[in-house]
Amino acid sequence: MTVLVTGGAGYIGSHTVHELTDAGEPVVVLDNLSTGFRFALPSGVPLIVGEAGNQALVGSLIDRHKVDSVIHFAGSIVVPESVADPLGYYLNNTVTSRALIETAVKHGVKNFVFSSTAAVYGEQDNAPVSEDAAKAPLSPYGWSKLMTEVMLRDVTRAHGLKHTILRYFNVAGADPKLRTGQSTPAATHLIKLAAQAAIGLRPELKVFGTDYPTPDGTCIRDYIHVTDLARAHWAALRNLRAGGASDTFNCGYGRGSSVLEVIEAIRRVSGLAVDVDYVGRRAGDAASLVADTTRIRATLDWEPQYENLDTIVSHALAWEIRLAADPEDPRGEATAAA
Repeated sequence: MTVLVTGGAGYIGSHTVHELTDAGEPVVVLDNLSTGFRFALPSGVPLIVGEAGNQALVGSLIDRHKVDSVIHFAGSIVVPESVADPLGYYLNNTVTSRALIETAVKHGVKNFVFSSTAAVYGEQDNAPVSEDAAKAPLSPYGWSKLMTEVMLRDVTRAHGLKHTILRYFNVAGADPKLRTGQSTPAATHLIKLAAQAAIGLRPELKVFGTDYPTPDGTCIRDYIHVTDLARAHWAALRNLRAGGASDTFNCGYGRGSSVLEVIEAIRRVSGLAVDVDYVGRRAGDAASLVADTTRIRATLDWEPQYENLDTIVSHALAWEIRLAADPEDPRGEATAAA
């Protein structure tokens, strides 16, 4: 049976596709390439360019490739953008997800793994945050993901579609083999932007807010290496196929780093300067979000391998250097083939 990966040519999606194919799993990718790249995929993996909300297209892919499981990444992820364009986010994230889930049910898909976010928690008084904490998103992005979580819960009760919801904390780094990485020019991930500032691709790094109730006044986040996160998706799918119950898991390491600590890690690993511009807070940013990872460690066959912040930063830097050298073909495969 085959896994359909929506958004599989994007940042986290492509890492997960590599993880699945490394394990010998048949995969087909559906991506509109708005933020994804063909070069990010392993050779031989079918890529269909299209929309996850196109029910006729998705239904035909499920039937043709004998898809038994869907891993759904496709969607928009920028918090400030969601504040400015809430309807766009509810359309691209929630409405599209509803159409995809309906198609999966109609065509007999058994397992559904959903890419959610720690943004569903909003501001929390207690740290680390458990999966059972109150949900109070601060942005339309967070709400759009939470709405999809609710749909999955209800569909499982009504139709038996088994699901796993993975709530990401802050994803960073790149494939240690440099087969893929965060390649979207407009990406807003802190570690990517800091790495770009270190190697001279941007004049400075903006720090949004220094007056948060944290030790150094900047936001604290739980940074998880993208390869560890990809392996969590594979572990979640294996768990569902083995009869595991539908469930929700935080994806993080259970400890946080502040914005200033991340910048210092970039400087330390690269040996380069990072110029900083301190500006006001952004709408939708919580002061601190750190995962309680008790459930995922106890339930899934998953053990992180890249928990060290300097390791995450070093892989992100290596990818930015490679991407800067050749944005169209950062892996150098065309040159190697020639």
